[in-house]
Amino acid sequence: MTQNANPGLFLTFEGIDGSGKSTQCRLLRDTLQTAGRECVLTREPGGSPGAEEIRRMVLEGDPDKWSAETEILLFTAARRDHMERTILPALDQGKVIICDRFADSTRMYQGLSRGDLRATVDQLHNLMIGREPDLTLLIDMDPTKGLARAKGRQGSEERFEDFGLPLQQQMRAGFLALAQDFPDRFRVIDGDRPIDTVAADVQAHVQNALASKAAS
Repeated sequence: MTQNANPGLFLTFEGIDGSGKSTQCRLLRDTLQTAGRECVLTREPGGSPGAEEIRRMVLEGDPDKWSAETEILLFTAARRDHMERTILPALDQGKVIICDRFADSTRMYQGLSRGDLRATVDQLHNLMIGREPDLTLLIDMDPTKGLARAKGRQGSEERFEDFGLPLQQQMRAGFLALAQDFPDRFRVIDGDRPIDTVAADVQAHVQNALASKAAS
């Protein structure tokens, strides 16, 4: 069987709010495209028309307008549409998917922070999604600095930032624990450094993943 010279690769970025992961997503996209790789930069919740509609529902408004259980269902529905319409078709075409958040964020924000619902998140994920990223880059950031950055954006999608510093502290600890649970796909990168320094680490991990994928 002939190997695909450029097999698709599914990359996700995770981290607390204000960690700089969205900036790193864009920088990686630009670097890979300059090198001749076809990329799709996407995000969650969102990334497809239906999922973007759900994004507006869950990220805007009163912090307490949805229960954690309802949010899990909404995020899973958005993710299913995103997978069907954006991620899987692009991977089949050999493209690199760069996704700003994925199921690990749901495991944290809904599964951990607002009740012991991690098992529920995983059950729904296994039933309706059934796939993990090839590589997850966790941009680690001090929660106080991250929250200040996030609030400084003054955008309309601040529902989770409005839960305050305790949530961000809990999320950071949870993400680091998740990285220990899934060491084969997680890489933890110190985000409290110059943007170019962080980007260099990101690119090194991604190049290693691309080389491994091509050789498999």
